Amino acid sequence: MTVTVRVPAKVNAQLAVGGVRPDGFHDLANVFLAVGLYDEVTVRPAPSLTLTCAGPGSDQVPLDRTNLAARAAELLAARHGISPDVHIHIDKDIPVAGGMAGGSADGAGALLACDALWGLGSSRDELLSMCAELGSDVPFSLVGGAALGTGRGERLTELEVRGTFHWVFAMADGGLSTPVVFGEFDRLNSGVAVPDPVASPVLLDALRTGDAAALADALVNDLQPAALSLRPSLAETLATGMAAGALACLVSGSGPTTAFLTKDEDAAGTVAAALTASGTCRAARVATGPARGATVV
Repeated sequence: MTVTVRVPAKVNAQLAVGGVRPDGFHDLANVFLAVGLYDEVTVRPAPSLTLTCAGPGSDQVPLDRTNLAARAAELLAARHGISPDVHIHIDKDIPVAGGMAGGSADGAGALLACDALWGLGSSRDELLSMCAELGSDVPFSLVGGAALGTGRGERLTELEVRGTFHWVFAMADGGLSTPVVFGEFDRLNSGVAVPDPVASPVLLDALRTGDAAALADALVNDLQPAALSLRPSLAETLATGMAAGALACLVSGSGPTTAFLTKDEDAAGTVAAALTASGTCRAARVATGPARGATVV
């Protein structure tokens, strides 16, 4: 028997970052939107826990027990007093180390897939609790749609979204480490009173009404200056997409993927073509949101 789970990427429509906490994390107001770029996680019984990966950037994916998919299997098995004897295969299509929660998606996908494979019947709340143990973005990968993440991002409030938003994602060469980007955020804000993070009512209303122009005006990522400090070349990518007709742009999460909101499908195609031709990115992908969360297929 095998079980396959499809799980989406995310873009942060708003990422408001507070000051560093005593535990080293930051309080966030993180408005997640799931988008239609997917990893697929397939599990089957095996003599022991093993992991393989294929697809773009798979050579950068750890195949040991530091991988969130492996950790998810171990955590679920430990909760039920069983051995995590499973082979996990990840088909990657979400950019690796690209600020779109690909690793978190794999963790959520493996958790749901193993729960189904082992016939455990865990409740949604139980799965979300384990997701939060695995990482800040993992709960949203399970839920999908749109949600406000608070705390370090793991406490979710699902959000109403009307209509479909059209995005283009420009993939950069190489990755950016999320902890390094947060460290650069702290360096850039040293000596500054960082305000408590709060979700933008204007942005939440734009999602609720399906107003792409209003959403474009409200997009913001407090980590963007840090990402640009570490990777200045991203500024040219952002400028290229805007010149091609995007309504707005921002670095996706901790980067280095950049995201462009467009008015419709045709505009998304135009922006993607311009980015691809510009040489300022490795590739450009079109996707829509919101997308469903982790789903057994």
